[in-house]
This record gives sequence, structure tokens and C-alpha cells, in this order.
Amino acid sequence: MLDAVVVGSGPNGLSAAIALAQAGCKVVVFEANATAGGGVRSAELTLPGFTHDTCSAVHPFAIASPFWRTLPLARHGLEWIVPSVMLAHPFDDGSALAIESSLEATMAALGADGGAYGRTVGSVVNDWPQLERAVLGPFTIPRHPLKLGLFGLHALRSADALAASVFSGERTRALFAGIAAHSMRPLDRPLTAGVGLTLAAMCHVAGWPIPRGGAQSITTALVRYLQSLGGEVVTGSKVTAIDKLPAAKAVLCDLSPKPLLEIAGHVLPRRYRRKLQQYRYGAGVFKVDWALSEPIPWTAEPCRRAGTIHLGATHAEIARSESAVWSGVTSDRPFVLLSQPTLFDPGRAPAHKHVAWAYCHVPSGSNIDMLDRVERQVERFAPGFRARVLARSVITPAGIEAGNANLVGGDIGAGVIDLRQFLTRPTRHTYSTPVKGLYICSAATPPGMGVHGMCGYFAATRALSEVFGVTVRPAC
Repeated sequence: MLDAVVVGSGPNGLSAAIALAQAGCKVVVFEANATAGGGVRSAELTLPGFTHDTCSAVHPFAIASPFWRTLPLARHGLEWIVPSVMLAHPFDDGSALAIESSLEATMAALGADGGAYGRTVGSVVNDWPQLERAVLGPFTIPRHPLKLGLFGLHALRSADALAASVFSGERTRALFAGIAAHSMRPLDRPLTAGVGLTLAAMCHVAGWPIPRGGAQSITTALVRYLQSLGGEVVTGSKVTAIDKLPAAKAVLCDLSPKPLLEIAGHVLPRRYRRKLQQYRYGAGVFKVDWALSEPIPWTAEPCRRAGTIHLGATHAEIARSESAVWSGVTSDRPFVLLSQPTLFDPGRAPAHKHVAWAYCHVPSGSNIDMLDRVERQVERFAPGFRARVLARSVITPAGIEAGNANLVGGDIGAGVIDLRQFLTRPTRHTYSTPVKGLYICSAATPPGMGVHGMCGYFAATRALSEVFGVTVRPAC
């Protein structure tokens, strides 16, 4: 009998397997796809020699992950690249605001809003060692209640309210709106300010890095380390029923509620099944990858040095786009998130060529073709962009779910982030289920979305305690 089986080889599944293997457990990971990684993979999506990230591309929480910091991933090939400019936000007048790794330099560039940025984002940066577990861990009694309380005063607010009350300039409000829009919720909803503050702070805590060679490099390093511990990853092996797995003392599923119910619903109590059926997924994404003959010709100079670009000139424009999506419609000017990795990692494309990655939010499961609208947004701030496109790869929300069953309707966050679901992802039991030895370790559990492995880590520590009687000192 195996000690543990993990279903799904996303970053959380692999992290769970590693934590179990570190404790001496014999672990096997089963993955339906031909390659491991879940949403952390790379492939030649357009032309030969052009390496694109199939889902996630920029990883602020990965480099800051309390668990991954303890792992020898560099020895297994993982190398982080931190761009000189973390994030740029262009405007229609040809200028742009930029967030650099230096908090002081960023504050200076924001002019009159520099002090406000320091008091909000800067305070999160300074307090991050005390906030880390609360943000990247399960809901529990805080170790630093005063620090967490001060953070919560801003974090529980809407991005609209925080931006209007804290920043005096429209440009800074637009910058903050773009960061908060990573929440994939309307910016007038609670908690969207917390997403904006946390992600902005990550620019200065550890950066918004990219892995050399593409997202697959993260997965490859995790798999290699797991194998060095004696763990095994079996790809191309779709699990259709939980009771068809090899006998094991513990089963951990890197699955969100819908695919979990498909393989385990028949062994779960009716009341718990209903709870999982009530889990709410959010908006989807429409994603585009480009093979380019030259770099994107941004008008604003900071954009030519940035790893990530946010395309939506004003706070009002971004807010309209996100609210439209939540109402089930699409915007003519969608908010677009774009990454241009080959400016910093030229090995991902043939000599002097480039790749770019972008997506916009759309209603769940939408089949609307947003390509022209996405490219018009890029062309708006980089005239001549389309002339440099050699090939395109487009994926709709349905395609995203087909490639990763956890991302229902194309929801890359694996579930709505609101107050109720924030505290009870996916139920109040978090990682545990009513079935002895069966656990959930996906991004549908705390701390939720992001490439950091912490959901898998905390699920594994619970399984180690409950099944194997092993207490693990928390990574954070």
C-alpha cells in the first residue's frame, strides 16, 4: 500500500506530494495530461522555436512562497528573472507610470501620490513578515493581530473606495485599478482593495518575476525535487473514480469542487456534496499568445522595460470593463494584462524574435472572439504592433477548461474571491472532507489563487497530522 496518492500535478499537487515525501511518505502523483504542471506549463503554441506559457506567466507569489523558499529548486534548474520594471501602465498621451522594485523610486515617480502609496502599499511591504502567514495561509488566529488589523482596514474595502480616498491623481488611481483587477471582480466589491495592495506590495517584496525558460521550469524543478525524495509522477493517467486509485492511506486531490465531485461525489455524504455544488466560480479569460518579429513598439518608454503591462488607460475604463464581465457582457475596450518575457529571456524565441502573452476577462464560459478587441488595445499604446505579429494562438474559456478541468468556465482563479468564499474555500472544512483520508489541496482551498504551492503544503500538513501522526513545523 502507498502512503499517499495525489490527484493532479499542478503546483499545489506537487507541493503536497513534496511535503509528504519530506516526511518519509511514499507518494505517487497522477496527472491526466501528457505533461505535469496544471496551469504552470509551457509549449510551442504558435511556431517552432517559440516557447509560450500555456496559463500563468508572471509569478510574484512563487518567488515569495514560504514553502518553496525552503526547497532546493535552484539546484533542480529553476532560475528567476526579475525585470527592471515590474509593471507599467500606459496612458493615451504616450506616457506611463511604472512600478520598480525600489519602493522609494516608485514613490518618487508617483509625485503627489508618492506619500499615499508609501502609507498604503509601503506599509504592507514593511509589515510583510508579520502579514505573510495571514495572506498565504489558512484562516486562523493571527500571530500579529495589530498588524493584520491595520492591513484589514484597507484590504476589506473595494478598490474603487480605496483609490478615491487615498490617491489624488487619476493616473495613480488607474495604476491601482489595474492591479486590483487581478481579482477578476468588479472594483466596487469588498476585498478588491486587498488584492491590489498585496500584489502591489509583491513588486517590492520579491518582485514580479518570470522563470527562465518559461513556466514549465517551475514544474520541472518541483518534479525533479519530488523524484529525488523518492516520489513519482505518472502523466497521461486520468483518474475517473477515486476508488479506482491504488490503495493508499491518504488521497489528496489538486482539484476544484466540480472535477472533485466527478470522481469522488459517489463516496461523499449528501450534505457535503451539496456544499461543493454551491461553490461559485468566477469570470473566465480569453487568452492570446503571439510570435513576434520584433519587440512590441510601445510609445511609452517604461513599457519597453517592463515584464508586465496593464492596458486600460483610466480607472473608470478598467472598472467598466470588469463590471461588464460580471454582468455577463463584454467590453469594447477590455482591460488587458500582457507579459513580454523575451525582453528578459531571449532563449524562448529564435534569435531576434519575441513572444508575448495576454488575456482579458470575459463572462464564464464565453465563446465570444475577443482577438480584435485585445489587439486594438495593444495597438492603441503600441502603434504598429500588428505588423510585427508572425503567428497567434487563441484560447477561449472553454478551451482553458478543456486543458485544465479545475478552471471551470475559464476561471483561472478557481473560484470567486469574496468575503464568504474567502473564509470558507471550498467549505468551512477547508482541506478536509468527511471521508477519512481524503483531502482537497487545490487553489479552491486557502490561501486560494496564485502560483505558490501553499494550498498543497497546508493540506499535506493536515494529512500528515491526522493520518500519519506527524507534526510539521509551519513554513510560515
